[in-house]
Amino acid sequence: MKPTNPVFTGIDTTVFETMSRLAMAHEAVNLGQGFPDVDGPEDIRTVAAEALIAGPNQYPPMLGLPALRQAVADANKRFYGLDVDPGSEVMVTSGATEALADCLFALVSPGDEVVLIEPLYDCYLPLVKQAGGVPVRVRVTPPTWDLDREALRQAFSEKTKAILINNPMNPTAKVFTESELQLIADLCVERDAYAICDEVYEHLVFDGARHLPLMGFDDMRGRTVRIGSAGKTFSLTGWKVGYVTGPAALMDPIAKAHQWVTFTTPPNLQKAVAYGLAKDDSYFTGLAGDLTAKRDRMAAGLTALGFSVLPCAATYFLTCGIGGLGLGATDVEACETLVRDAGVAAVPVSAFYGSDAPTGFIRFCFCKREEVIDEALARLSAFLTAERAESA
Repeated sequence: MKPTNPVFTGIDTTVFETMSRLAMAHEAVNLGQGFPDVDGPEDIRTVAAEALIAGPNQYPPMLGLPALRQAVADANKRFYGLDVDPGSEVMVTSGATEALADCLFALVSPGDEVVLIEPLYDCYLPLVKQAGGVPVRVRVTPPTWDLDREALRQAFSEKTKAILINNPMNPTAKVFTESELQLIADLCVERDAYAICDEVYEHLVFDGARHLPLMGFDDMRGRTVRIGSAGKTFSLTGWKVGYVTGPAALMDPIAKAHQWVTFTTPPNLQKAVAYGLAKDDSYFTGLAGDLTAKRDRMAAGLTALGFSVLPCAATYFLTCGIGGLGLGATDVEACETLVRDAGVAAVPVSAFYGSDAPTGFIRFCFCKREEVIDEALARLSAFLTAERAESA
């Protein structure tokens, strides 16, 4: 038979799905996949439920309900001082992954180079390749995750069509500094490149820091699209509601891609997200504060057990060095050991690199109830204590 699409044929199942399946098989505490274990605010869910009953439940406008597009524009102004036209510069998608696909398929042509900063969220490479793009990878490396500025400069060329940047960054929990973002902006302007900004963790930034959209930098308004996620902002990851903000000239082809991918997103969920984006500032600061406390709780416990816990400035995730713990020769082996023998699922950080990955780090997700975090730490403690006793 003729071959199927080589981008997807034989591709590995996502590491999150793999570890979640292992967690279920071993009845493990799942700290691998990045989703909260409690649903988001009840008032938002109530709006969705009432809208589902009241209707209409037919196709909403392709670009999204006007109420949600207006709410996204208002949020851009409220949080970042960005003036956005909801009619021509905002589009609703069925999740941020769809938004990424729409942007890449619309802006990248076969042979165009796309700069990626790894470790990468796992959908980036296949989507770039399916668009016909040529990935050009620049890495940040643990434990500091500093951006190699010269390597980034070398990655940009006359063939560069776009850079895809995840800020705040999964899995590193890195927040790019203002000077790093300025360098990216300067290179985009110099090379006439687009910036596709995955900013789904924009409201999950800790320790008094604030998110800086690349779109707000000088000369970037007309060449930047930024992607947000109701799933992350409201702890409703199963809803799969995302939104793209960008200049009208770029949003037009992005909308054309969207119409052939999903076309629309459930209207009741859109109504509820519009309501959520208008919530008081206390909701957004409270969300960050709650996650900060969970981060600190897990970090203290893991440090006490001998893990080397790296700094975490945002997101749901703690990256830990595993040196000296005897969990295996690589991060993959360590995760297999932990899910099988300790009953705790984590994710190997090497899964987020295209090649030549560091293999001494694993990622834990801390957006869980306190009792779940404590149970995971207790299981890890019992396992490591037994292992050390056997080795003594």
